[in-house]
Amino acid sequence: MPGETDKPVSLRQDLIWRLEAAGFAVLIGLLRLMGVERASAFGGGLLRWLGPKTGTHRTVIRNLRIAFPEMTPEAREQLARDSWEQTGRTFAETAVMDQLTPDSGRVEIVGLERLHAIRDSGRPVVFVSGHLACFEVMPAAILGAGVPCQITYRAANNPYVDAQIRKARARYGVKLFAPKGGDGARELLAGMARGESVALMNDQKFSEGPEAIFFGQPVNAAPGPTRLALKFGTVLQPLSVTRLPGVRFRLTVHEPIDPKQTGNRTEDIARGVQAITTFVEERVREHPVDWFWVHKRWPDRVYASLDSGGTSVERR
Repeated sequence: MPGETDKPVSLRQDLIWRLEAAGFAVLIGLLRLMGVERASAFGGGLLRWLGPKTGTHRTVIRNLRIAFPEMTPEAREQLARDSWEQTGRTFAETAVMDQLTPDSGRVEIVGLERLHAIRDSGRPVVFVSGHLACFEVMPAAILGAGVPCQITYRAANNPYVDAQIRKARARYGVKLFAPKGGDGARELLAGMARGESVALMNDQKFSEGPEAIFFGQPVNAAPGPTRLALKFGTVLQPLSVTRLPGVRFRLTVHEPIDPKQTGNRTEDIARGVQAITTFVEERVREHPVDWFWVHKRWPDRVYASLDSGGTSVERR
């Protein structure tokens, strides 16, 4: 909140934040009044209509051209519109996530025994995934299975909105943690030393780190999850979520990835990073409509090659 950091905040900025937070609270309140089915449908319909009219739609189409060069323009446009609807549904569903936990009957879990085994072992793991379908289902399932876990996220720029997000997640037992700098890294390490697992999203643009191949093109991917797994001698535990009809979801706890320690730390980390990236790609290929296509996942040179080369880029 303003005043809790060393960085001063102007009265004007604070007022803007408060007004934004008030609007956000009203929207969330209205979505909760609608209930799960209507809120999801409202969000999906709104973004299916609005998304293609925004500048971000060009990013979605460019991403689809990179990932699926063999797809016809018409098919890409249809997939883009369908993905906008899914994104809208996911946003609206965050307002009612306390009604979308495994206990609600709307979430089926494949591989629940793996979560129970992690819980019973008392040893931490590093959960990894991407922005697939209603990805908030994952932390709810982890904690619902009794696994002590630090759920990491990127804090909202508006601290008042961020406080509302934290409060909403707390309704179903999720305590969010936004690691920043050295202090954040030390907190993650201390938590894992206590036997707490950590959950990290691994499918967004990362300016540094090892290079991996994603849909045949280079991306920079975060090495943090693999570093943690190697440091604590544990596994990377992949999760995925698939949207089902009727605002229902299937969460799958996949076979763990066991990063090998060969003595060459750089290569060990690179292999782990590629394994996570490959896992995300496989899930996106299975259900492309479920992924969050609106962010620029690839480096600028890949987009530049796409724009100069017509409809596709060179595959690796």
